[in-house]
Amino acid sequence: MHEELRAALAGLLDGLPPKQAAQAVERLITNYRGRTPTDAPVLRDRADVAAYAAYRMPATFEAVRAALAAFAARMPGWSPTTHLDIGGGTGAATWATAATWQGHHSTVLDWAQPALDLGRELAAGILPDTDWQRRTLGEGLTLPEGTDLVTVSYVLGELRPEDRAAVVAAATTASAVVLIEPGTPDGYLRIREARDQLIAAGLRIVAPCPHSAGCPIVPLVRKAGEPPAVAGGDWCHFAARVSRSSLHRQVKGGTLSYEDEKFSYVAATRLPAEPAPSRIVRKPQLRKGQVLLDLCTAEEGLRRSTVTKRHGDLYRAARDAAWGDDWE
Repeated sequence: MHEELRAALAGLLDGLPPKQAAQAVERLITNYRGRTPTDAPVLRDRADVAAYAAYRMPATFEAVRAALAAFAARMPGWSPTTHLDIGGGTGAATWATAATWQGHHSTVLDWAQPALDLGRELAAGILPDTDWQRRTLGEGLTLPEGTDLVTVSYVLGELRPEDRAAVVAAATTASAVVLIEPGTPDGYLRIREARDQLIAAGLRIVAPCPHSAGCPIVPLVRKAGEPPAVAGGDWCHFAARVSRSSLHRQVKGGTLSYEDEKFSYVAATRLPAEPAPSRIVRKPQLRKGQVLLDLCTAEEGLRRSTVTKRHGDLYRAARDAAWGDDWE
C-alpha cells in the first residue's frame, strides 16, 4: 500500500509552477506547526491540495498506520466492516486503514471539496470501496448507525474548541475510535483532552495507554504567550519512519532518504479488549550488557526498567524492542 500511494502521488505537481507550489507548502507548514483553529478549511484550492498531498500524505499515512497497528495488536481477530475518516481530506488515513485491514467500506468526510476531489483521484482503482463526501466538521456532525471504526487524523488542531469537542463526540458513537495528532506538546494536549472525552463517553482505552485512568504526565500551567510545556519538558508521543520519494524530497527541500514523523494518538473501543500491561514510551537506551526502558504502566504510571543479560530471553527481547511497542 505504501508503494501504491507513492505511485499515485508521483507527478502530482506536474504543471504547477514551482514558486506556487513552494508558497503553498510554506503556508501549510506554518499552519501545521502553529495554532490555527478555524471554522473554514485550511486547504483552499487545487494548488494547496496538491502541495499538501505531496508534503504531508506520506508522513500522515505512516503515523496513522503505526497507530492502527498498535490498536490492531490489542484486537486480534477483529476487523472493521465500515470505516469513517472524519476530516480525511485527501485520504491518508483511509490508505492506512486499507494497509491494516481488508474487506471494509470507507467513507471520507471533509469540508474542503478540492481535497476530496484529489483524494478520489489518487484512490481511483486502488481503494474502490470508498465514498468521498463533503461535510461540515463541527456541531451537528453525526455518524451512520453501526459504524465500526472512526479515524480522525491531523484535524483537531485545525478546529475551534467547540467544533473539536463536537467531532470527538460524534466519533464516540462508533465501536472503535483512533485519533492522531502531531507529536508536539500542543498535539499531545489535544489528544489528552479527547482521551478524557472518550473515557467519559464509556469507551475503553486500548493504546497507547495501558489503562483508562488519568494520564501520569501532568501539564504545567503556562502564562499567555508562552510556549506549551508539560511536566519535565516531556509529552506522550511516538515516531514513525517515513521513506522519502524524490517528490517528497523536492517538496520538503530535504536531502535524506527518510524522516521520522512524530505523532501523538489514542485508540479506544466499546468492544471487549485489553491494553498491553505497559508500553515503551521512549526510544530504548542500549548500554553495555543492559537496556533501559521507559515505560507507561497500568499499576505504577511512568517508570524506568533496567533489563540486563541476567534476564536471558527478556534481555534479548528488550534489545529488539522499539519505541511505542507493547511490553508484556
